[in-house]
Amino acid sequence: MAGSVYGTIFKLSTWGESHGKGIGVVVDGCPAGLPVQESTIQTYLNRRKPGQTKYSTPRSEGDTVTILSGTFEGLSTGTPISLAVFNENQRSSDYSAIAQFYRPGHADYTYDSKYGFRDYRGGGRSSGRETTGRVAAGAIACTILKELGIEVYAYTKSIGPIVIDYQKCSKEATFTSPLCMPDPEASMQAEQYLMEQMQDNNSSGGVIECIVTGMPVGIGEPVFDKLDAALARAVMSIGAVKGVEIGDGFHAATRNGSDNNDAFYLDQSNQIKKKTNHSGGILGGISDGSEIILRAAVKPTPSIARTQSTVNKSNENIEIQVLGRHDPVIVPRAVVVVESMVAVTLVDYLLMNMTTRMDNIKNFYRK
Repeated sequence: MAGSVYGTIFKLSTWGESHGKGIGVVVDGCPAGLPVQESTIQTYLNRRKPGQTKYSTPRSEGDTVTILSGTFEGLSTGTPISLAVFNENQRSSDYSAIAQFYRPGHADYTYDSKYGFRDYRGGGRSSGRETTGRVAAGAIACTILKELGIEVYAYTKSIGPIVIDYQKCSKEATFTSPLCMPDPEASMQAEQYLMEQMQDNNSSGGVIECIVTGMPVGIGEPVFDKLDAALARAVMSIGAVKGVEIGDGFHAATRNGSDNNDAFYLDQSNQIKKKTNHSGGILGGISDGSEIILRAAVKPTPSIARTQSTVNKSNENIEIQVLGRHDPVIVPRAVVVVESMVAVTLVDYLLMNMTTRMDNIKNFYRK
């Protein structure tokens, strides 16, 4: 299977299956001398792990990370950093029934058609548990960005029809809400909505918004490797994400040019700034120095206890009910995954940008 490696200079390769012995990532290209500790990475993994609220799967996994290589005395050595999380609470028998049929909304049919074989235990590589490695790598990327004064902050913007009110939001509330919503009132409404969906044996989707502050001007390549294209690819690679927009996104299609253009001005320090940010911090595929604003549309959890129609491997039409332990909503646990994929992409592009100007190279190597 190809496609498990991401990045050019800051490169990650995820490995493992949801019901195998473990899951993890190898991070290559991390500069030497960066503080890398299991406790820091664990903080990020704790935001993703299951079993923490009534709105996530009851699968009880500690998701405890182990650094296998690439660090010494708490610092990166410049060699590949290997991170492992060993599975502790597999119940593969929950999935034995699905070996002979294809679950609606899952990758069962496409995997079988492509490979002629699939790991039906929780979906194998197509399981959301694959994102554990992404988050571990994202923790390292966020540490690099922090050293550069760059912050990536994601949160739940909406769940089903419930949307946050920016006037009622606080960053602190994001980390106390079980749904990662910065608006406490919207969080309570969304919790009630999810309880109704759970009672109805149903699930919900939502939207994750991600804000990047502190980005310098000039990051991104102007043709195929545009920064917004790279971010869209990174976030779209998350299994449950079905759409990505930057800045005003699809709303820009309803505007005219005079409304959509971001006017420039000189601030008191004689720095070029924008009066608005409809572009979401990226112009011509290159960062413009303002906040990068990205949104990801996350589909409803496909595993629901309702009776659904499908086809089995004997080419028969059948009715099924999906058993096992599943999230009624994917969005809250995916917030840190979006944050991580944005972070690893930004680090990769920042490192690539170091060679785009001759004066930068001369300044680096001049003695």
